[in-house]
Amino acid sequence: MDAYEDRGSHHVKRVVLPSGKTIEVVYFKDGVDAEPDQDLHACVTCESKLVFPTFWEEADHESWRVALRCPECETEREGVFNQATVDAFDEHLEAGTDALTADLRRLCRANMAEELERFAAALEAGAILPEDFRVS
Repeated sequence: MDAYEDRGSHHVKRVVLPSGKTIEVVYFKDGVDAEPDQDLHACVTCESKLVFPTFWEEADHESWRVALRCPECETEREGVFNQATVDAFDEHLEAGTDALTADLRRLCRANMAEELERFAAALEAGAILPEDFRVS
């Protein structure tokens, strides 16, 4: 569990490690300004909707430094974005992951059905014999 404590010029984040030990991370306010809200999944160059993160880290307790890459035009950029912008990007990435997973499942089922049809046809034609399954 993480806990934040804002002390004006800095804030402290307490992190409980899996071992049970607690550490405190001190963030000093250094004037990190987040970019205005934007759709991080959209490329600023070609407007592709396929932009993905290549790196991210906390910039401070309210924002994230994120490196982005467009697979269509190869544009790469980095910026500091507020939590709401990063949360919206994360939701978009999750929706994309869900869509890809659903497509993969459909493709696997279609491939398996095709293989079963070929196997059944081979059995029916007598092209598969018990010797084909002998373990050496």
